[in-house]
Amino acid sequence: MINDNIIISDKITLLDALKIMDATRRKLLIVCEGKRFLGVISIGDIQRAILSKRELNSPVMEYARTVITIAHITDDLEKVKDKMRSEKIEAMPVVNSEGELCDVIEWEQLFSRSEPADTRRVDIPVVIMAGGKGSRLLPLTNVIPKPLIPVTDKTIIEEIMSRFISAGCGRIYVSVNYMVETIKDYFSKRPQWKLEYIQERKPLGTGGSLYLLKGRVRETFIVTNCDTLVDTDLYDLVDYHRRNRNMITVVTAVKTIHIPYGTIETVVDGVIEKMREKPDLVFQVNTGLYVLEPQVLDYIEDDKFLDLPDLIKRLTEAGHRVGAFPVSEGSWTDIGNWDEYLRLVSKYTKG
Repeated sequence: MINDNIIISDKITLLDALKIMDATRRKLLIVCEGKRFLGVISIGDIQRAILSKRELNSPVMEYARTVITIAHITDDLEKVKDKMRSEKIEAMPVVNSEGELCDVIEWEQLFSRSEPADTRRVDIPVVIMAGGKGSRLLPLTNVIPKPLIPVTDKTIIEEIMSRFISAGCGRIYVSVNYMVETIKDYFSKRPQWKLEYIQERKPLGTGGSLYLLKGRVRETFIVTNCDTLVDTDLYDLVDYHRRNRNMITVVTAVKTIHIPYGTIETVVDGVIEKMREKPDLVFQVNTGLYVLEPQVLDYIEDDKFLDLPDLIKRLTEAGHRVGAFPVSEGSWTDIGNWDEYLRLVSKYTKG
């Protein structure tokens, strides 16, 4: 039986497709015209559209892939399975002789969890910024440092580390300052976590504390805030960063704000240039997840406060390339505020 959640009409926009991906927690959708199969659209296709400065209200078919591997209703299931395994196909459309979609065979229907479709791994260092006071989660953070606040059976920082380790990142640095002894004591009783600490003598900001990595990190590395969870393919992220020769890549979430009124844009003397009826405004917002080259450390002074946005400004002024890697709004969770934290806890405890 076809999972209707992954079937979309060719009439919808890229923004609509992005919203459906968020709602269904899917990264790939099947595009049809009525019953006729037309192609597929993935989160990667939408990312490329955004990076090409395409409007998200563009028709989805402009970026859907129409030349892909498909199966026919008469195909032997074992042959389909072999094809999916060899080409790492997560969802295989099955069509009849008229080109109508009859089924979609998903990877998890045929393969066990021990055989994931995507086996690509990223083995680069990760730096977790865990030195802040967590003021947005007061008064709880007066008693417990933000990294140790529980979200599931794990703390916030353990949830973040688990995701990086599962992607192949085994070297974890933790930048600490506030309630540092509490954090170190917690992990001293959990030897399964292999951590290296970067300890500030005073708050140095998300950029300033990276100075302490000089001589310790000599390759591409990841930096993440200790209150952000981003569900994205790290291999694709690092590959994008390297292909574009960025000094820093900022992971951004595509956030949509609906304006429930008609908007007006004017030019000189109040002459109306453009009117839009109840538009959706689309922004890319900083998720707090970055990929950096080790050369950025040369732009950081010892024992001086510096936030990452200010470091980025220094790099762009020096002529270095800084890029953005967009993900959907639903792929990002900001655990550092009460609403998102409680929503995440509720999500994990309902089951």
